Amino acid sequence: MPDVTVRPMTAADARRVLSIYQAGLDGGHASFETTAPTWAVFDAGRLPDHRFVAVDAGGRVVGWVAVSPTSTRAVYAGVVEHSVYVDPAAQGRGAARLLLDALVASTEAAGIWTIQSGVFPENAASLALHERAGFRAIGVRERVARHHGRWRDVVLLERRSPVIV
Repeated sequence: MPDVTVRPMTAADARRVLSIYQAGLDGGHASFETTAPTWAVFDAGRLPDHRFVAVDAGGRVVGWVAVSPTSTRAVYAGVVEHSVYVDPAAQGRGAARLLLDALVASTEAAGIWTIQSGVFPENAASLALHERAGFRAIGVRERVARHHGRWRDVVLLERRSPVIV
């Protein structure tokens, strides 16, 4: 996607970030959540140094990536869980890969050794994207939670940094 660049996310991106998030939730295969949070909740739950947006040539935010800590325990300070979302109109053109690449660079520079995520097995595009970006499936969490009244499985993915040893 040569007309897309990645930059740090700011509060000024809130409306577009949450709109893209909601579009992903509406698709039914992105998250157990059904409604995007408020910006205050989104902001409080994600690490500020590892949030990025993909912006098209016209300056419009077309995707985002961010991480949350997986635990408050100090021994897990190097493990985060990420989310990546792209506007449906911009999907399939490389924005998600650019976002993941920026995230990997940022987290490795900060000493984070594992990025993980849970993806619905039906989300084949996300599973393929993550595999290309160096993530591996480490297992399936069967019937982990209900989504729209039915039990759903989640493929647990992780990327272990080869430079943080």
